[in-house]
Amino acid sequence: MKQLFITFIFAILPLICQAQSWNSINKSDEYISGIGNGSTVAEADRRALADLISKIATLVSSDTNMGFKEENDGQTINHQSYIENNIKTYSQATLTNTERIIIKNEPDATVGRYIKKAELNRIFESRKAKAIDMVETALRAEEAGKADDALRNYYWALALIRSLQYPDEAIYTDDNNKKHILTSWIPNQIDNVFDNLRFSVLRKKGDDVELSIAYKNKPVSSVDYTYFDGRDWSTINSAKDGVGILELAQGNQSDKYQIKIEYEYLTEAHIDKEVEAVLNLLSSKALRKSYMMVDASTLSKTAYSSHGSFSQTDKSLIQPPKAANAIGNCDQAIQAILAAINNKSIGGAESYFTPQGLEIFRKLLFSYGIARVIGTPSPTYYENEDGGITARGIKISFSFRNGVRKSFVEDLVFHFDNNKLVDNIAFGLGKTAEDDILNKGVWKESARKVLMEFLENYKTAYALKRLDYINTIFDDDAVIIIGNLVRHAANNLTDGKTYQNDKIIKYNRYSKDQYLRNLSKCFNTNEYINIRFANNDVMKLGKGGETYGIQIAQDYYSSTYGDKGYLFLEVDINDPKNPTIRVRTWQPEKDPNFGIYGPGDFK
Repeated sequence: MKQLFITFIFAILPLICQAQSWNSINKSDEYISGIGNGSTVAEADRRALADLISKIATLVSSDTNMGFKEENDGQTINHQSYIENNIKTYSQATLTNTERIIIKNEPDATVGRYIKKAELNRIFESRKAKAIDMVETALRAEEAGKADDALRNYYWALALIRSLQYPDEAIYTDDNNKKHILTSWIPNQIDNVFDNLRFSVLRKKGDDVELSIAYKNKPVSSVDYTYFDGRDWSTINSAKDGVGILELAQGNQSDKYQIKIEYEYLTEAHIDKEVEAVLNLLSSKALRKSYMMVDASTLSKTAYSSHGSFSQTDKSLIQPPKAANAIGNCDQAIQAILAAINNKSIGGAESYFTPQGLEIFRKLLFSYGIARVIGTPSPTYYENEDGGITARGIKISFSFRNGVRKSFVEDLVFHFDNNKLVDNIAFGLGKTAEDDILNKGVWKESARKVLMEFLENYKTAYALKRLDYINTIFDDDAVIIIGNLVRHAANNLTDGKTYQNDKIIKYNRYSKDQYLRNLSKCFNTNEYINIRFANNDVMKLGKGGETYGIQIAQDYYSSTYGDKGYLFLEVDINDPKNPTIRVRTWQPEKDPNFGIYGPGDFK
């Protein structure tokens, strides 16, 4: 009996201590606390967190000027209710620096949650810092003509700022040391992006309308939009390098089309749970300048696209072929292949391919959406060192039935072998990424061409799900690291207790076999995958001869998922025909400690 009593005392002693600790926290002015009851610890914990949120909201409400507390869409908002909902956005994303105490264990559990009052300011400051980082990203995107990235980052930053306790105190200082109040400055920046976008109709063929799109009188690098097709609004379309397309409802005879430029990106907000929580709180508000009409009755005389060349790259860097008859043979093949794309039948184009080239073309034509040739391409041909020919300047639209993206515009690149047969087809990089590589005049031409073709083949292999090709380009001992956002990391309070603070990025290393297995599952569950590269930073490494490090901003879209992040590749091109990836890393954000993985991290 005595032994049973001692066992009982040891069993309840931790709970007695926890109850005493909770009482001291609950009475302290240093903490805000909430308590919850439930049949399980998980249920009690949810209620404790809800109680804590309510207490925080009451404290914040007594001294705040949060945005939208007066009216929203003509309806008066309850101030306390708005702020409580706003604080919930922190609970879902960044309010993870709270400690939990199990006061009473299951069954019929009681749980306490608490946070230091001093931590509230740090939580708001963290959100403000993220918003300012987005503003800086938007400004860089504007400079690169990437209207989509600029609008998304501006809009998301504004949403985060409006959710702060004191939104009007969020200040951005520009490079000229001029200070801007973000609540008023960001809307002006968004309007400026809209004002600098110009949509015009190049041509109309049946139910397809081809658009020419400019930003600040230059071909827009990228912009997303929806449109009214005569029956309903489309899902998001992605334009590239000044070219977009509308697919009208059958029989639509109108010459005027309403377009809405995308800026909210609600379907992509899941890549940042904090942004997603805030956007879910705020009612969607139409920005009138995002709407515009385009008129097909007066066709544009200016094509804001760079057909037939490597964007604005100095022609002396990449030389065109000199043999006119070789170009003629290739051009005949291209015209037959383009006709096959428009007819959605390979038809008589088979004779222009090698077996490998034909297999890739079949995947492109029958497994990657609905392909349409844009305009009447006038390809530019470039001579390769092995006697082959490369054809560039051919824009194709790919449409899909499922997913948040309806269509993408891609540049198709055709590689002819020395027998003038198409041996490979790839998606071009786009103007910005091309220029980053081709304008590296300090490198020999052959290296620039190999690097660009490698990146084109890389992104195409993911789009066409060519697992066999991906297997060949990775070294068997390749270093493969993938970063994932984790919501918290353990730290210690001054009283020695553990709490949770901001999210961190957790890096996982995979073997080549593990990575390919995961990639195979991804391929099997998606109708399509589309990769876009933005800015490249390419460095020639001081080891291994022709070995290069490439840091790339990457946009990834699929029928089930989308994200943005940073890719680093260490590529060995000593054998130009067989480039090899020695290192591949991907991270969703720049790491606060080291930024983006680079060559110096893998010596």
